[in-house]
Amino acid sequence: MRTTELVDGFRHSAPYVNAHRGKTFVVMLGGEALAHSQFRGILNDVALLHSLGIEVVLVYGARPQIDAGLKAAGIEPVYHNGIRITDEDSLKIIKQVAGATQFDITARLSMSLGNTPMQNAQINVVSGNFVIAQPLGVDDGVDFCLSGKVRRIDAQGLRRQLDNNGIVLMGPIAASVTGESFNLTAEEVATQVAIKLKADKIIGFSDTNGLIDKNGEVIAELMPDDIEEMLKTMSEDDHTSVGKMAFLRASVEACRRGVPRCHLVSYLDDGALLQELFSREGIGTQIVTQSAERLRRATIGDIGGILNLIRPLEEQGILVRRSREQLEMEIEQFMLVERDNLVIGCAALYPFEEDNAGEFACLVVHPDYRDADRGSILLNNIIGQARVRGYSRLFALTTRSIHWFLEHGFSIVDVEELPNMKKQLYNYQRRSKILALDL
Repeated sequence: MRTTELVDGFRHSAPYVNAHRGKTFVVMLGGEALAHSQFRGILNDVALLHSLGIEVVLVYGARPQIDAGLKAAGIEPVYHNGIRITDEDSLKIIKQVAGATQFDITARLSMSLGNTPMQNAQINVVSGNFVIAQPLGVDDGVDFCLSGKVRRIDAQGLRRQLDNNGIVLMGPIAASVTGESFNLTAEEVATQVAIKLKADKIIGFSDTNGLIDKNGEVIAELMPDDIEEMLKTMSEDDHTSVGKMAFLRASVEACRRGVPRCHLVSYLDDGALLQELFSREGIGTQIVTQSAERLRRATIGDIGGILNLIRPLEEQGILVRRSREQLEMEIEQFMLVERDNLVIGCAALYPFEEDNAGEFACLVVHPDYRDADRGSILLNNIIGQARVRGYSRLFALTTRSIHWFLEHGFSIVDVEELPNMKKQLYNYQRRSKILALDL
């Protein structure tokens, strides 16, 4: 019986092993998880992910350990809006705690014990100055001192280490361009790293296997909007939920900026990470965006959504103003990215049949969703339509996005290369750059 269970489990996990190989996961371990007895098992499982060909960035926090260190030094932890205020004396303790934690994690990932995923493993654990920080500054008259936020991520440096088969280990301390050290939240570091690396997943840990509904059942999947509603009812006074809430807020931002899935599993259950990733049902909660979005052709009922999307750019002079009546006549030319019944992106293909060409126009993506390359998705769809129609060239006019078009294969051309009808309508005062893509 035991042999059958082993074989069945191995067979059922194989598709997930193949699906995850070569993907990039950001694993975030909060201080609560680090303090638990399952900590060693979690690191063993992280090592196993690495051995299966998954690229891993491991970000650690140490909130409870830092609080304990500060109290032992006679320093009372001070927070404002849930963020630690870090003075110079506090930062000395935080550096000590974070440094000790980094060495502990590195040591455990360097083990070669038998009967564990670490047996005969040669894992290169890499840490470095991949994050550049800046101060949070002053909020509501409160100076955060040496508490900081992410200014820049060295994505190329991270990618080189991952390509060299290393596990990148990152903590909550980062340097600024002036050489100062700042205390960051692990959740922000994990989020920004995942966004810049275009990671496939962020995985976090809490004291429960994901989020629990009123019946005590795990909620398997949620959208960012659902998470925001739940956060309104969660209490930050509950110390055990502080890390969970921070991770959930980070997941909302990550999903909206291009990370397809964020997972929340329990650090109390042995093997929860593996069950979540390599079983059909999973064990925790996923925060996802993919199932909430779709690319489709616009209809007359989308006029209001398109107007809401493009009006701010029209008012800034970035887009030429379109009336509702004009949009109604041109609506069949538009493609949309829709999420939760909200238009978050649009673009149009205007035909110039006599010149065997089309115009790629009115590309707009909502500011909250610009990091998931939705503009490229819309462009590729329009290029496909143009090719189906047999067009030989696609052109676009822009005043602000010249480099974006150049990066996508367009070339700057002269007004004389525009289709005749478009040439007659060209606004010389606006002086839009003209770009063309040969199909």
